[in-house]
Amino acid sequence: MSSALQKGMNRRFIQQIIDCMAEGVFTLDRSGRITSWNSAMQTISGYAAADAIGRTCDMLQFSRCVNKICPTGLKECGLIRRGKTEAKECHLRHRDGFDVPVIKNARVVRDEGGRIIGVVETLTDLSELVDARRRAEDAARRLGERYTFGNLIGKSRAMQDVFAAIAAAGASDAAVLIQGESGTGKELVAGAIHHLSGRSPKPLVTVNCAALPESLLESELFGHVRGAFTGAVRDRKGRFEEADGGTVFLDEIGELSPFIQVKLLRVLQEREIERVGESARRKVDIRILAATHQDLYARVRQGLFREDLFYRLKVFPIHLPALRERREDVPLLAGHFVDRLNRRTGKELAGLAESALRTCMDYAWPGNVRELENAIEHAFVLCRTGRIELEHLPLEIRQPGSVRFDTGRPLHGKPSAPRRLNPEELQSLLRACGWNKAEAARRIGISRTAVWKYMRKWGIPLKTETVE
Repeated sequence: MSSALQKGMNRRFIQQIIDCMAEGVFTLDRSGRITSWNSAMQTISGYAAADAIGRTCDMLQFSRCVNKICPTGLKECGLIRRGKTEAKECHLRHRDGFDVPVIKNARVVRDEGGRIIGVVETLTDLSELVDARRRAEDAARRLGERYTFGNLIGKSRAMQDVFAAIAAAGASDAAVLIQGESGTGKELVAGAIHHLSGRSPKPLVTVNCAALPESLLESELFGHVRGAFTGAVRDRKGRFEEADGGTVFLDEIGELSPFIQVKLLRVLQEREIERVGESARRKVDIRILAATHQDLYARVRQGLFREDLFYRLKVFPIHLPALRERREDVPLLAGHFVDRLNRRTGKELAGLAESALRTCMDYAWPGNVRELENAIEHAFVLCRTGRIELEHLPLEIRQPGSVRFDTGRPLHGKPSAPRRLNPEELQSLLRACGWNKAEAARRIGISRTAVWKYMRKWGIPLKTETVE
């Protein structure tokens, strides 16, 4: 067999091997002209070998190359200096005008004497991978939508029941009593009900019934006329009038005094109010949503809450489960807080490591969702890159009961006796907690309502408070 024939057979054999490859392969000569083009290249680019051979690779209009602009020859190409390029994701322009995602790799080919004889480039088509990635992102988005209701998140059966109850309440104008522990999201539920209702164009007015003494709360709710009391220098609308046509959300409803309970009952029955210092009645068109972390029926039995008002408020009750009762929602909530803090801080944390997530799943979360959010934010301060590890979580979560306030009593757990505070100590604690009353209450083992009462008793200002 002649040498020429042998070489021809070798070339055909090599070409057949190249054509069998799933990756696109083409070669360039020393002048930068395409000399070979396998079948996969035709599939990826739309150009047949006859269309490509003899042309330069700038016909493919790669979105990334060694140089910003493809040179006319190899001598000007940065590939010559480097000898090869690292695999990189980019796009090429298909013959029909659309972009094709690929991984591009290139290497200079030299002869035995070290002289450049050409370049070989390979392309891996990423179209299916990109489509799969897009489908996964769409699925994750739909999953998020399925497990999200307004600002509430949960895939547990308990939360799905809550979502259904919110939807039903939004379609009604009945009074709703929202019950659940501190930090479970009662105000979020009230907001969701209002925005689903026909009253959504009108205001949602929120009043914390535990934050003000009876005299101030009466004026806050019902308004007052000039001269009604010392300091009443002008007429003032109350929250009920401000919310006319909309919704009033009464948080910590269990803290109402008997006197305010009587006045609220009239509002529910007659839809009328009287400003403080005025005998005239004013009609108001409002819907009442109320919330409490207490067992309101137990307070009725104890004579601390009017039974008729209780039944007026709980026309449609909604119970929010504690986070420890829906542990399967912890990963979903943690991921949501990580995503939100990534956007806020510019970080790119990948979430929680397995050990950190397992610890979060095992923890009792006495502060519920609010405490979980605070824990993730704490971890963001310590974690710079990668994932949130166990050591980034607050100590009281890693070692429950180990953190103590200056009382010498564990942070979590049932206190054996009421805590005695003084004004300076409470103010110091509030500053340490960023004026989060719920967090301060947890640290000393009392209720948030008790913190409000101490603040009211000692005249600790509320103007520096943060939204909880």
